[in-house]
Amino acid sequence: MILSDAEKRTLLELARRAVEAAVRGEKPPAAGGEAAGEGALAQRRGCFVTLTNGGRLRGCTGTLSANRPLASAIVAMAQAACDDPRFTHDPITPEELPALTVAVSVLSELELTRRPDELRVGEHGIYIVRGGRSGCFLPEVAPEQGWDATELLSYCCTHKAGLPANAWQDPDTRVYVFTSEKFEEP
Repeated sequence: MILSDAEKRTLLELARRAVEAAVRGEKPPAAGGEAAGEGALAQRRGCFVTLTNGGRLRGCTGTLSANRPLASAIVAMAQAACDDPRFTHDPITPEELPALTVAVSVLSELELTRRPDELRVGEHGIYIVRGGRSGCFLPEVAPEQGWDATELLSYCCTHKAGLPANAWQDPDTRVYVFTSEKFEEP
């Protein structure tokens, strides 16, 4: 999916308003408008919302499920990013809101791969599932960390899914790849 500049602005505005409402304990914004019609924002897509302050992560939450219209999913993920459990003891405050940068990632459909080691670093995100365990990394994580495909897969297994590092090679482990259209506030 390629979003127009206007659609990207709308999603960023929805995410920003949802973050501000969550931090202030207010009602979330309605995801109406185009989301109620036939446009791109009404399509069912997985998405992530990432919050940073001066380049420092302050929250990131998303869904791989395409079970609701994109605009609604963005509002829900923006609110959830404010409650990222990694920051329970250092929550976002109303005073911090002006310093936050909101980024949105809109995901493609998941594609099961039989050759995970051939994923394209920086282009593909991964979702690894085995038994009741799973883990995910967005496409930008590997380049940010300097990882190759094998390192990305291994770190996702150990640090996200709680599996052995080589679990991605096991035939009982499902590895999905996806792409992401990421954009953030100026």
